Amino acid sequence: MGSIIQLANSIFNPIIALGAAPVMLIVLTIIALIFRVKWTKALEGGIRLAIALTGIGAIIGMLTSAFSTALTAFVHSTGIQLSITDVGWAPLATITWGSPYTLFFLLLLVLLNIVMIFLKKTNTLDVDIFDVWHLAFVGLFCIFSGANLFIAAVLVLGIGSMKIINSDLMKPTFNDLMHNDNNPMTTTHMNYMMNPIIMVLNNIFDIIFPWLDKFDFDAAKLNKKIGFWGSNFAIGIYLGVFIGLMAHQDFKAIFVLAFTAGTCLELFSQIGNWFIKAVEPLSQGISAVATKYLKGRTFNIGLDWPFIAGRAEIWAAANVLAPIMLGEALILPGNHLLPLGGIIAMGVTPALLVVTRGKIIRMIVIGALELPIFLWAGTLAAPFVTHTAKVVGAFPAGVHQGQMISQTTMEGPIEKFLGYLVGHAAGQGGAYILYALAACAGYVLLFIWYAFQMKKRNRAYAEAKAAQ
Repeated sequence: MGSIIQLANSIFNPIIALGAAPVMLIVLTIIALIFRVKWTKALEGGIRLAIALTGIGAIIGMLTSAFSTALTAFVHSTGIQLSITDVGWAPLATITWGSPYTLFFLLLLVLLNIVMIFLKKTNTLDVDIFDVWHLAFVGLFCIFSGANLFIAAVLVLGIGSMKIINSDLMKPTFNDLMHNDNNPMTTTHMNYMMNPIIMVLNNIFDIIFPWLDKFDFDAAKLNKKIGFWGSNFAIGIYLGVFIGLMAHQDFKAIFVLAFTAGTCLELFSQIGNWFIKAVEPLSQGISAVATKYLKGRTFNIGLDWPFIAGRAEIWAAANVLAPIMLGEALILPGNHLLPLGGIIAMGVTPALLVVTRGKIIRMIVIGALELPIFLWAGTLAAPFVTHTAKVVGAFPAGVHQGQMISQTTMEGPIEKFLGYLVGHAAGQGGAYILYALAACAGYVLLFIWYAFQMKKRNRAYAEAKAAQ
């Protein structure tokens, strides 16, 4: 096992050390070349993807910083005291990639994807290798909780296979949301492993609150009806003003926050189109190879989630959920995490968009109901995050050394609980074995039910397309 880990480190470590955008430039370019895309076009696609990821990261950083500042002011003015600091996703990615086991998990997941493609268990070619860290975090947490590397690897592979299957299940919904049946993009991001839980809540919504749907609105249709006042610009301004007022900021600060939010929401929709341009060369290469050698088999390209970032509902729901999350954090039993760095709920809203298909009221209601899962998962993982950050030398500057750290909207919160239970079952045995078996069985059964629901939805998409 040690030699395999060393091999994975020697292959991937020099690449991963470059950062997300250069990694994806290299990966997308190499894969395009494998599929016989002209090298200039392959490199063009890689550069476009790197630019898109850099742009989306810069905008998320700007939006998160602006809102965190406002909410920090709110926290100070109210005297809120919670013992775990939310440092956002970046420090967590750093400490996860700082572990040699992460590259081992990456190698396993790359091999898993290749095997599933050849066995025709998936049509998704996952190129988003940087975001493997979300699932690697689960494996590392499992080891921290008491498991050996073999058990952690089995858990990672099991969840990884479901992530890849989920990318195929979601593809028709992405086509619908993007109004484009010909785009090759889907995603294996951990964001979307909350889909089964959201689907349950969505079905409950159908039973209890169906009348709320008549108050819903489509951001794009609203924009057509009332012009600027329903645009991404305007939605961002409304939400910025709301957060500014809640934080008791002065007029100047409120204007800055409002215009920052409006700018960010508009830029998100523009950058979403860059992802489409970036994968066009690879998509054409895959189509040519599939037609020639694989009887026209269609492949999807698994990217990071922001290719769907142009949907305003993601940002509208995230900004409304921010103050809701803060309120829940204050009163939720068992939570010790103060939402700051992860206050813009990027680990929450993309999955809500897919399951509800952009029904904004459902996204907010269901999001509010599931936020406690994220807060509890962040609290549970805090000792692991704090310990590992200090071991790998990635503890955030400016945070007191005695303070515990974590993230509020950490992708894959259910999987964090699985890592904890499986780790304790392996390390301590006893009742934890029963808890882990029950949790894993429930997780798999819920995913099977969810897959059935998505296949039923996808058949409806196919029937509607055939009737046109």
